[in-house]
Amino acid sequence: MSTIEDRIKKEITENKIVLYMKGTPQAPGCGFSAMTAQCLDQLGLKYHAVNILDDVEVRQGIKKFSNWPTIPQLYINGKFIGGCDITKELSESGELKKLVEA
Repeated sequence: MSTIEDRIKKEITENKIVLYMKGTPQAPGCGFSAMTAQCLDQLGLKYHAVNILDDVEVRQGIKKFSNWPTIPQLYINGKFIGGCDITKELSESGELKKLVEA
């Protein structure tokens, strides 16, 4: 039986970009999730979105996994990048695109 930590590791390993968010990119559940998805969409990036509202185990597990208390959470190449503010800053500076291309 796999743990939630195993499931998260599998998701961030098998997908180049993973966004844990409230809602979906098409129907975000909060402004922060919407802004983070928008940063990725503006760069034309393909990403795997996980709706944490659908699964209480993921909602709690991802916070513990990253040691980060808030959602959304962005992972690129298996590495935790940050939440909305960090993603927005990286997008505006051009660093987000560089992280994906690395």
